[in-house]
Amino acid sequence: MPFRLEATYARALPALAQSWRATTPSNPSMVLTNPALATELGIDPAWLGTPEAVAALSGAEAIDGTEPVALLYAGHQFGSYSPRLGDGRALLLGEIVTDDSRRFDLHLKGSGRTPFARGGDGLASLGPMLREYLMGEAMHALGIPTTRSLAVIETGDSVRRETMLPGAILVRVASSHIRVGTFQYAAATGDINLVRALADHAIARHHPRALESDQPYLALFDAVVETQAALIAEWLLVGFIHGVMNTDNMTISGETIDYGPCAFMERVDPLTVFSSIDQGGRYAFGRQPSIGQWNLARLAETLLGLIDDDPEQAASAATEVLGTFGERFSARWHAGMRARLGLTEHRDGDETLNEDLIATLHERGLDLISTMRSLSTHLRGARVDLGGWTERWETRLATEGREPMTVAAEMDLVNPFVVPRNLAVQQALDTAVAGDLTEFHRLMSELADPYTQRDGLDDLALPGPAAPGFRTFCGT
Repeated sequence: MPFRLEATYARALPALAQSWRATTPSNPSMVLTNPALATELGIDPAWLGTPEAVAALSGAEAIDGTEPVALLYAGHQFGSYSPRLGDGRALLLGEIVTDDSRRFDLHLKGSGRTPFARGGDGLASLGPMLREYLMGEAMHALGIPTTRSLAVIETGDSVRRETMLPGAILVRVASSHIRVGTFQYAAATGDINLVRALADHAIARHHPRALESDQPYLALFDAVVETQAALIAEWLLVGFIHGVMNTDNMTISGETIDYGPCAFMERVDPLTVFSSIDQGGRYAFGRQPSIGQWNLARLAETLLGLIDDDPEQAASAATEVLGTFGERFSARWHAGMRARLGLTEHRDGDETLNEDLIATLHERGLDLISTMRSLSTHLRGARVDLGGWTERWETRLATEGREPMTVAAEMDLVNPFVVPRNLAVQQALDTAVAGDLTEFHRLMSELADPYTQRDGLDDLALPGPAAPGFRTFCGT
């Protein structure tokens, strides 16, 4: 084995991990590998193509030094609390520690039923696993914190959904899989020592600066509020809709996780929903910040007993930190918008300029990504007419006295030219499941370089045709 796995999470927190073995696939084969990620992890990319890799990464053979575990967590799903969720179709193989001491979970998705399967078959089909691979790599290329995937393995078995589909396993890599829901499960046991052990583990792994505080558990909460405010701001800046922002899908590390019915908004509308299971629009594009804050309130509830022995003092301290979420999110989003508009300094009125642009795009039914990108071409002479907003922006730019061509070049570094457009992604997945990955590989190649403008990419650079009723699915 070209790498060593550790099991610090399972050994430190056995009450939150159930030893389990994957269902042995009948005829596993490697469909897709991620050589760049393998190199970052210190794994020889050539090894991924070997029978040993297929056996180890499909869960068919144990990896020395660890025992696979299904992770336990609870969660609010669309606002309703489920006290026992956990990995119903997934297993944590262990943790890879890189040469520079970074630690990453190696996690299987679609590896068979576990004790937490809740009536599901524990399997995954090829299309959703390829989708998660693609979305994770696209978000990584955009510079947005995210889980990633090392490989996709076809199992050789069929999975029953609406039709019979090829089964697959995703080999996911994350800084950890500690979720708000993990804390909810620990707190629900009534064992404050378990919550403390989980918090200590999260601090050591993700937010070690919290140990410098007189109140380390409050500092942990503060750090998670900050990372989530920053993450959700990044989502909105590129028009990303997670689709299932349940508390079990929010990480303590601040990484995007669980790419189920996610999508990119193609015409600006805060109420945009693509997820087939979000009937009430709870997780609509514009509601993501408020849902993030709601989820963080659930995290705060689990930490109160650690923050202060006095319940009122604990609640007051946590509420004060939680109350900073909106300001932090707003600061991150406005800073991102300023950069995308070529502005380097903060001036009075900038927030209104940013908000009025989004309102204008909404009123005109315009696309966020291609419109933002077109503003740099406006500075190069190809005029973009957004009514009076364009003149206000030009006037504001002039106050900084910078050369327009320099500003345009800097804007192109932060305004993506391509993103995973919904129609293009779906078409690539359909042909991939049918056995032809040519278009899927093309998309992967183009999305790996999202900021460089080039010809022939209208399907990724421009919004697709209006598709009323278009829906995305979680794949379970």
